[in-house]
Amino acid sequence: MSVISELIRSESDGTISFGDYTLSAKAKLDNFEHSGDLYKVKTYREITKLERNGMFVYESVPGTSVTGFQATEAAVAFQVEGPEDAQITLELEAGTEYNITINAAQAGVMKTNLGGKLSISVELDGSSAVSVGISKK
Repeated sequence: MSVISELIRSESDGTISFGDYTLSAKAKLDNFEHSGDLYKVKTYREITKLERNGMFVYESVPGTSVTGFQATEAAVAFQVEGPEDAQITLELEAGTEYNITINAAQAGVMKTNLGGKLSISVELDGSSAVSVGISKK
């Protein structure tokens, strides 16, 4: 298991990694600059939340560690790990259908609500990361 001890970091491939689900108390880091955007992360064992330029991006309950997070207009991809199953909510385009893949297996098609929120459940067991891919249909 790999937590992000810096709370958030830029990776050499242009993605970001964030979150530390092992913390017993809330920790946050604000104004982290990456590719011209400012990020804010809040994380601990019960929740992990990411904002970009003051806007909601990612939230998991309970807390998780996310590596290789990359979001474009058409897709979001990342690896997530945590000690137990997690509910993950992402901010995407409102009223749009998305294909969901988990560990490269098709997990279905979901439509965002009017606010653009998409929620998925991911089975985690603390032993390895799970790959998540979300792309516009």
